[in-house]
Amino acid sequence: MFEIRAGITNFAAAVRRIPGLELVDEEELPADDDSAPTSYLLVPDNRALAQINSLWMRWQRGDNLGAGFAPWRDMFSLLRDLRPWGPQDRIVPSDAQELQEEVDKADDGTVIRLEVELVFRPDDARANQAVADVAMNITGHGGSIVRSSRIKPIAYHALLIDLPSGAVKEILGHAADSIAAADAVMHIRPQSIASGLDVQEAEASGAGIDVVEPLGEPILALLDGVPIARHRLLSRHLVVGDVFALEASAQVESRFHGTAMASLVIHGDRNNAQEPLLPRKIYTIPVLSAHAGHDETFPSDQLIVDVIYRAVVSMREGADASAPAVIIVNLSLGNRRKKFHGQVSAWARLLDYLAYAYGILFVVSAGNATDSFACGAFGTRVAFEDSPSLDRSIGVVKGLGTVVAERRIISPAESVNAITVGASNQDAVPDQYRRGAAMLIDPYPAHLISNPSSSLGPGVGGSVKPDILLPGARERLSVVSSNGNSVSLRPGGASRACGLKVASPGVEGAEGFTNGTSAAAALASRTCHRIHDALENTYGMDFLRLPTRHRAALLKALLCHTARWPSETAQLIIECLGPDDPRQHVRRKDNVRRLIGFGVVNPDDAVACASDRATFWATGEIRANEIVTIPIPIPLSMGQQAIPHELCATASWITPTLIGLRAYRSVRLKLLEPEDISTLGVRACSEQPDSNQTNRGTVFSRRWVGQKAAAVTQDMSLRLKVQREPDISSTPVDEPIPFGVAVTISMPGVDGIYLEVAQRLRAAAIV
Repeated sequence: MFEIRAGITNFAAAVRRIPGLELVDEEELPADDDSAPTSYLLVPDNRALAQINSLWMRWQRGDNLGAGFAPWRDMFSLLRDLRPWGPQDRIVPSDAQELQEEVDKADDGTVIRLEVELVFRPDDARANQAVADVAMNITGHGGSIVRSSRIKPIAYHALLIDLPSGAVKEILGHAADSIAAADAVMHIRPQSIASGLDVQEAEASGAGIDVVEPLGEPILALLDGVPIARHRLLSRHLVVGDVFALEASAQVESRFHGTAMASLVIHGDRNNAQEPLLPRKIYTIPVLSAHAGHDETFPSDQLIVDVIYRAVVSMREGADASAPAVIIVNLSLGNRRKKFHGQVSAWARLLDYLAYAYGILFVVSAGNATDSFACGAFGTRVAFEDSPSLDRSIGVVKGLGTVVAERRIISPAESVNAITVGASNQDAVPDQYRRGAAMLIDPYPAHLISNPSSSLGPGVGGSVKPDILLPGARERLSVVSSNGNSVSLRPGGASRACGLKVASPGVEGAEGFTNGTSAAAALASRTCHRIHDALENTYGMDFLRLPTRHRAALLKALLCHTARWPSETAQLIIECLGPDDPRQHVRRKDNVRRLIGFGVVNPDDAVACASDRATFWATGEIRANEIVTIPIPIPLSMGQQAIPHELCATASWITPTLIGLRAYRSVRLKLLEPEDISTLGVRACSEQPDSNQTNRGTVFSRRWVGQKAAAVTQDMSLRLKVQREPDISSTPVDEPIPFGVAVTISMPGVDGIYLEVAQRLRAAAIV
């Protein structure tokens, strides 16, 4: 292979003009994106390799390439370098640094566990030969293969191996005989490490919640740690599918993650005293090991991508499927060693495939960045602690702005079909306990924003990631050092004074406190379940008979639909991160969405309407180059009133993906602004992602706001159009794509809105 370093958009067009070449590992990124990955060319054989290299050398000398070689000249003009793929390319700098630290701590005979991803070969015989060749190299260096996995639909072939530290040193030194020199090897990485969870101050809880009626078939699954299934807050609600036999060896006192996430899904933040989810059980498959005195980890003898694949297949596939009705899967997990820098991870590719294959909505945590960061606005601890709240908030946002690249979302949060959830600085801690955090400082006393530890976007192709924010506790900061010119700040952990209350290991029926994006994702999954319950209660079998893909796409739309940028927060981010030129509004919005995505979700608004607000939905399939029109009934009571009102529409879809191609997200949908929307006295809201930014993922949301009097006539409707845009790939997708649309009309203080819209929709259904 050749390594190509070039602007991706133009380079892809040049490559397509040359027969026999294939561009792989390229993502749908703009050419000037700072996270653009390296792209790679697959060439047919060594002879072709030599010919291309010869042409490259001639072009560098300024020689004429001759007739018929103009496409090569055009491609070469875009390159910075061209050379064979080699040992230095198979391990990225961040992974090399992790492995160097392990090697430095290890004795010569110490065994280090690695993940080796192979160049995917569709042909079984060639794939087997590749494994045999690599295995020979591994055993020749005193190592062994622990596990292998090959998942064809996502072009994934990987080995989990053990190597002596001396052999790992050879890899880091790019030795010619190390496995880094093997042609079959694509990447070498340290073994994946699970994102952690902090649960503190566990103590005995009050009485458990009685559930008398039998609970039904699960529609939500947790892939997480081993829960305390007999905890009195959880015992009536959980079904544990111990697919990987982790429960027996999991120490009860170490079962923090799965217990806390199950508690948040079932009960929400216990400080809020919400009703538990009914009438269905929650299905959980443990995918973390729990050993006394250690953090919960991925099983040491497994590849996490393979674990997740087998877990989902066991639930949904075949006559022996353990949870066939599951359409929401919570993944409050990630690989903290794999930050997203443009190249879609195998784990994210897997979620995208499974979402489309089975009709599943994956709800994924964005990841937490708990390391310290510099804040140059303050020179000392005292200056930071004593600063006015607004000055402190400005200083922290500016500090985070300098380390955006170091605090990216972690795998698999870049999944294009999943909903990625960041943590907002919200909790329900009673005031008398809030004072207990006096030694830690609230960075945002007056702003609703993402926590300093919540990982930042964007996602694939510059898409909006995280998609949404939900409560992750009102996180505090501590000053870990200062030098007179700046302070170094570190996010504090969970506590009674700043945390979400959850079931926990400890004394009988214990509860503790947690925080972060894992908790926020669990609350998002809970909200999805509540939305499903509301639709099931209202529409019964008419809703349940919808295909799973349709229901999953609709839940996705309704979950994101209430997300909003808090005005003061958007202005704070723009003031801190700019640009100063107001004409660069797209770049300003880009900085806002990096921190807060589409915005903060209101879970209660996502579940129910109000007298002055009506939400309705549609779902179905859309074919290539098709436009689907959705009539929006406009209530007469909106007319002739010069008061604030709003129309909001959100479309979401589940897309097949094209592995290794520029058009990875193979299908693009778009909401077209209704032609006569000006009659409502509204215009596009400035406090939302730019229309081009929202068009890069699988959620497209637009808001139109105003306070001029609307010109509404009897039985008036607007026509909202969902357009499937033409495929940009040379491998077009022909099948119809499932989508969901949510539309809300609101006019605060006008009580007739809901009733009028409901009557109009009922009449339309009867006709």
